[in-house]
Amino acid sequence: MSVARCPGSCGELIQGWILGSEKLVSCPIDWYSTVEVRRGTPRLDERPLTRRMVDTLLAHWDYPLAMSQTLRIEVDSTLPIAKGMASSTADLAATALATAMHLGHSLSESELAALCVSLEPTDSTLFRSLTLFDHLHARTQIACAPAPEFDLLVLESPRVLRTADYHRQPREAALRTHASTLAQAWENLQTACESNSASLLGEAATLSAVASQTLLPKPGFDTLLTLVESCGLYGLNVAHSGSVVGLMLDRRRHDVEYVKWSLAQRGLAERWPQQHLLKAVTGGVQPST
Repeated sequence: MSVARCPGSCGELIQGWILGSEKLVSCPIDWYSTVEVRRGTPRLDERPLTRRMVDTLLAHWDYPLAMSQTLRIEVDSTLPIAKGMASSTADLAATALATAMHLGHSLSESELAALCVSLEPTDSTLFRSLTLFDHLHARTQIACAPAPEFDLLVLESPRVLRTADYHRQPREAALRTHASTLAQAWENLQTACESNSASLLGEAATLSAVASQTLLPKPGFDTLLTLVESCGLYGLNVAHSGSVVGLMLDRRRHDVEYVKWSLAQRGLAERWPQQHLLKAVTGGVQPST
């Protein structure tokens, strides 16, 4: 039996046309998918993508495909699905590492990224560092310096949106329109990590979130921006291919209860009825017990 876990994400810190193609930097949070792989009969209700990852790895290492039916996959995750919180990437990456360990193999981050991308668009939560990632082809993987610490008040709406559906939409023209904004956001993000500045990181994320409004607008967005400014928060980030929004703050410095009250006063709590105070964490897939 082998167990691994991977964090989910509160959308992306930045996503858009960067260095010649669409790329992203995910925002890992302390909310995880934990996967156990062991000998046994497959569950009837297992998540199809996790089985596809097991089969992909068996083929990768030249095991007989029939071996797949001798492996049982157990997923323990409370990450909301189809909200832009990297639930599929967390499942896939944790399944890959757990399977590799069970079979006595290892996987580098680059190998893991390529395997995940072969199955679906992938978030950069599988990297230990904040990483600019080509989430469609895995050709670009640029790691940043360690990120500054910050918290997020994650705003979850009832709206669901499959990442695959988003990626079927024609986007290149709109993405290219905001290339200069995303270049600035990427520069700010790197500087924020090098200088340990949560405020500058918030500026980078907010720039990207504003640009994203032309592709996938978030309801009440201008009101959210006003709230961020009035409460002195670091900024906000969004799921560029989902519905979730994160208010970037420090729970020791900012009055979270006041922020929640302000959301209600401005009518935003109706749009975002579920709110989760979470910590931004280091990414990466880890063995678990």
